[in-house]
Amino acid sequence: MFSNLAEKLQNTLRQLRGKGKLNEKDVDTAMREIRLALLEADVNFKVVKDFVSAVRDRAVGQEVMNSLTPGQQVVKIVNEEMTRLMGEKKSSLSSSSKGPTPIMIVGLQGSGKTTSAVKLAAHLKKSGGRNPLLVAADIYRPGAVKQLRVLSESVELNFYSNEEVNPVQICQEGLRLAQKEGYDPVIFDTAGRLHIDEEMMSEIKAVKKAVHPEEVLLVVDAMTGQDAVNAATSFNEAVGLSGVILTKLDGDTRGGAALSVRAVTGCPVKFVGVGEKIDDLEPFHPDRMASRILGMGDVLSLIEKAEATVDKEKAKELEEKLRKQQFTLDDFKDQLGQLKNLGSMEDILNMIPGGGGLPKEVKQMALDESNFTRVEAIISSMTRQERHNPAVLNSSRRRRIASGSGTTVQDVNRLLNQFSQMQKMFKQMSSMDKKGALKKFKKGKKGFPF
Repeated sequence: MFSNLAEKLQNTLRQLRGKGKLNEKDVDTAMREIRLALLEADVNFKVVKDFVSAVRDRAVGQEVMNSLTPGQQVVKIVNEEMTRLMGEKKSSLSSSSKGPTPIMIVGLQGSGKTTSAVKLAAHLKKSGGRNPLLVAADIYRPGAVKQLRVLSESVELNFYSNEEVNPVQICQEGLRLAQKEGYDPVIFDTAGRLHIDEEMMSEIKAVKKAVHPEEVLLVVDAMTGQDAVNAATSFNEAVGLSGVILTKLDGDTRGGAALSVRAVTGCPVKFVGVGEKIDDLEPFHPDRMASRILGMGDVLSLIEKAEATVDKEKAKELEEKLRKQQFTLDDFKDQLGQLKNLGSMEDILNMIPGGGGLPKEVKQMALDESNFTRVEAIISSMTRQERHNPAVLNSSRRRRIASGSGTTVQDVNRLLNQFSQMQKMFKQMSSMDKKGALKKFKKGKKGFPF
């Protein structure tokens, strides 16, 4: 996500951090690099101009030049201005005071509109305990209604359509059904076109007039850069948008759409699609995104992702096993599976402060997800006795495991050595916990043994 932009900005700011003092020439050189990085990322030219001007004005002021760490102050300013550019804080969805909340999903064909409608419904059901209804109002694109029905059923969401009537009537009927059955919100997947045209806009206006939506959300493909911003501008002028959903952000190495759409249209980015799975839709946090772009990490999002993914019962069970020093290779494999559920290793690494700025060799080694597959294959090739008591693994057993998992004896030995080190660490922590040392550490007291 934004890898090209992030790398260039981080390199530029790293050079500033290393300077004991800054002068205007240093700031101007850095601003030139930042301007080029943003333009190459397909950020709107006017947005780049205003952003660089705002950063420079603050960077050559007294707060920076007279500070003890001027380089760090400039990084702080860039972070604040980038956050402001993307909307400052998370923009939540509005809700109707009475009855179901109508939400219109609009956009061009190919932007991921129908999938985003289902992702949004699933997100609201899972995180907010809502009972959404999806209404298929795209009767023109072949297979659109079936696609929405199949996706809805795959995640047990309520669905409605009626291909015998026009889209406006479908939406009116869907709203009445939601009112009658107590569904909330009701999400209308409206028709898209290959390009913006009058007929398309007229239909969307008619639907909007008929259902009075609380939210009109435009779905745009982040990878199209300025085309996404232009589409947002056209839709906003024609029907009035309340927000934007940016899809395919996980594949966007540039970042032009995310950094431009709020400043150009005034419409906040409310959600971002970060993968192909139904769960891969996240609320957009401008401050967290700015931190990730600048290599400062995004610990809050990582914690939220872990809380939503990790099985709490298994976590309690694991804690008990660690206390009793009963952690086995089965548990190790289970933890790897839960880690994989958090998303790609690159994503996780970029959420950890400084993780994105690791040396390339270290990063490549950390991002090699084939290591996970190799470890899982080795553990799966062991018998139950071997997984629970690795001490029985003599040389012939190790050769058998290597052969069964398609790995080498060296791979098996490496895994067993790592597991042995982990067990020693857990044993030491358990011993400290019994002595109360961990409790002292948690309370911020001195004397922590390591």
